[in-house]
Amino acid sequence: MVFELASLAAVAFLSATLIPLGSEAVVVAMVLDNSAPMLAVFGVASVANTLGACVNWWLGQHLLVYQHKRWFPVKARELARAQTWFQRYGMWSLLFAWMPLVGDGITVVAGIMKARFAAFVVLTLIGKSARYAAVIALAVQKL
Repeated sequence: MVFELASLAAVAFLSATLIPLGSEAVVVAMVLDNSAPMLAVFGVASVANTLGACVNWWLGQHLLVYQHKRWFPVKARELARAQTWFQRYGMWSLLFAWMPLVGDGITVVAGIMKARFAAFVVLTLIGKSARYAAVIALAVQKL
């Protein structure tokens, strides 16, 4: 059980960073296999995924100094549009940090915009926990 939860933590953490992974399949498999208590699966996935998002926040805080380099992955116009979007919707947009494709970007932009870290963690954890609760509920229905 410890190995399974550690593996889940690693996948959930990495999938919240800019690395394109998904942790939902691991969560569903663990629930269906009953390889760990459901509450442990929920907690480990939620916390690890939030910690991975914290890496994105940190990147947003520190990598913007390189925005004028040729290798920087985001163009100035796209960056300005993302910042305007975050100013409009603010911290509450972090409740959607769980969404595929855009969620990682939201957490990076939150770092760029110097979002308060404590509020970032709370809102991101709420959104990611709600997603894992829904994934687990759907998996349980299959039992």
